[in-house]
Amino acid sequence: MPPRRARYGSDAPCPPCLEHMENVVNAEPHEDRPLVVMPTYNEAENLERIVTAALEAAPRLHLLVVDDGSPDGTGAIADRLAAADPRVHVLHRTAKEGLGRAYVAGFRWGLERGYDKLIEMDADFSHDPGYLPTMLDLSNHYDLVIGSRYVQGGGTSDWSLSRRAISRGGGLYARTVLGVGIQDLTAGFMCWRAALLNQLDLDRIGAAGYGFQIEMKYRAVQRGAAVIEFPIHFPDRTAGVSKMSSSIFTEALALVWKLRLSSR
Repeated sequence: MPPRRARYGSDAPCPPCLEHMENVVNAEPHEDRPLVVMPTYNEAENLERIVTAALEAAPRLHLLVVDDGSPDGTGAIADRLAAADPRVHVLHRTAKEGLGRAYVAGFRWGLERGYDKLIEMDADFSHDPGYLPTMLDLSNHYDLVIGSRYVQGGGTSDWSLSRRAISRGGGLYARTVLGVGIQDLTAGFMCWRAALLNQLDLDRIGAAGYGFQIEMKYRAVQRGAAVIEFPIHFPDRTAGVSKMSSSIFTEALALVWKLRLSSR
């Protein structure tokens, strides 16, 4: 018997954690077509290792690298990996237009080719590939599965106090303004069912930066999607350079009021 379908809203209960998910993670194998969408910009130090680790953790996956014209040769590495493994694909874009635009391009690519589960995943090992099997199992019962830092059992490491405060405070602010129960609104490690993505009308997604993660989850909740968060450990990257900036954070804070007002 699958677990209760959690629909998050202003009156939603706390999201379930792994100890309540035995029937999900032990579910029978489900034939599906999952695709990891992995945006990259200057990830030459990480790309081959993360692609190898993801495909070893969940061999039935396919993986799409969406490279925004990285000057460090990331795109060429992606092409080499794709030539060696039919599960790896590459979408080259000519300019760095933001995380949201890269994901939307990747989602469209996957939906056009009939993938029925689309996973957002970073290339810097902040998203541990070891969580992929659990995520895929949960996606048999939920429209959106979120790898969450802020439910029981989740957490971060190697973060400064200021980064922790900004992440926690920004999440609380967004949840309060939007009136949703998702604990990690800015999470970027997620699995979407294709049917839900098709309902969201990707042309309407306005946020280009990290606010994209907030907007997508909010629109999913508005659609009545069955959403679950499961705990993950989120370390800081050890190679490459973070793309986070103060302007990205400011964009996300302004976005929540735009979303709230537009839903009235």
